[in-house]
Amino acid sequence: MDTTKTLAPTASEADAAEDKAAENTPADATASEAAAAGSAEENTGSAPAGDSAEKAPAEAAESDEDFDQDETDLEAVAEGSGVGSAASAIVAAALGLVALSGSWVSRVIAERQTLIGQIESANATTAKEKIAALYGDAWHMTALVNGVLSTLALLVAVFVLARPAFGAPGRVLPVWVRSVSWAAVALGVIGVLVFGLMYFDVLVAMPTAAE
Repeated sequence: MDTTKTLAPTASEADAAEDKAAENTPADATASEAAAAGSAEENTGSAPAGDSAEKAPAEAAESDEDFDQDETDLEAVAEGSGVGSAASAIVAAALGLVALSGSWVSRVIAERQTLIGQIESANATTAKEKIAALYGDAWHMTALVNGVLSTLALLVAVFVLARPAFGAPGRVLPVWVRSVSWAAVALGVIGVLVFGLMYFDVLVAMPTAAE
């Protein structure tokens, strides 16, 4: 049998152990608090980086939307101007064709001038004056009205062809619009020449009667 007895710690040894434990406890607590503060600072510092990373894609998406909107607006403007050019080209060609074939306006004005000539011919003393009153004035008014229509057709067609030069860079009219515009230019030039010569009695001279 072991008769050896475990010696109980003395009072001084117990006090020393308690003092050592007390000294180690604040240090550990201080270290724990410092570690927690450091991790909190790290979390705080990393938060703005995350926010900026989230904001970057959002700003890029907004810039893309703005760019797409600008492109849409430009396409709408170009489409609207294209429709206007096409309509103007058709109107110019129609004016040139109507002027060469004889317009209703020129016919009405010529009939009115013929009526006035019949009234004035009552006082005419020579055959030349009667021809001018009954025929010449109405002929000249017809040539004048149709010549004005041909001039308008020519001006509108030239405006349509020159419009892209003053618009958006690189914009080109469709082929059919340019074709119609050139046709209107040709009709307008022919009409201006023909009716100008008719008005001044160069193309078709006034009839004369023997005195």
